[in-house]
Amino acid sequence: MRWQRLFEDLEAQAEQAELAALDSEVVDRTRREMARIRLADRFRAGLGQTLTINVLGLGPVQAVVQAVGPDWLLVTERPGAETLVPLGSLTSVSGLGPQASVPGSEGRVAARLGIAFMLRGIARDRYTVSVMFVDGSASVGTVQRVGADFFELTEHDETEARRPGTAPAAARCVPFSGLALLRRSV
Repeated sequence: MRWQRLFEDLEAQAEQAELAALDSEVVDRTRREMARIRLADRFRAGLGQTLTINVLGLGPVQAVVQAVGPDWLLVTERPGAETLVPLGSLTSVSGLGPQASVPGSEGRVAARLGIAFMLRGIARDRYTVSVMFVDGSASVGTVQRVGADFFELTEHDETEARRPGTAPAAARCVPFSGLALLRRSV
């Protein structure tokens, strides 16, 4: 009888050690999985959600997430007003649920479509945009050219759009790091 209790005790200790090792492994795997999740993955899981994004130089902006790229966010602040926000200009986000898309699930092509790609499309289509800078200042104009880490903005009145055949005025060179957000009203 004494040996039976000894064996039962040893079996219980082995089970506890196995459960402790399993718990430790689950915690470790959870940490590793969380370490792979990017902010863009959280935003992709929140498409269509209304969030409050805090933007450098601007403060809180309430908006609905429309699209997400590797380093940008497209939101609508109100119907008909599209806003392109570099993820690097965000200071915090409120209202984003705990979900996240699987890292890398956006596809290889979408993963390469950074903010420079988006700005080139805006330049090609000659949209008049309002640009908010991280220092809180603003400007209105047309994106002319886009480089690897900057874009050129020809400043003009909001109601005036530069025609393709006319000579551009002097352009303001804007590093991507200086861009808080870019708005377009449709």
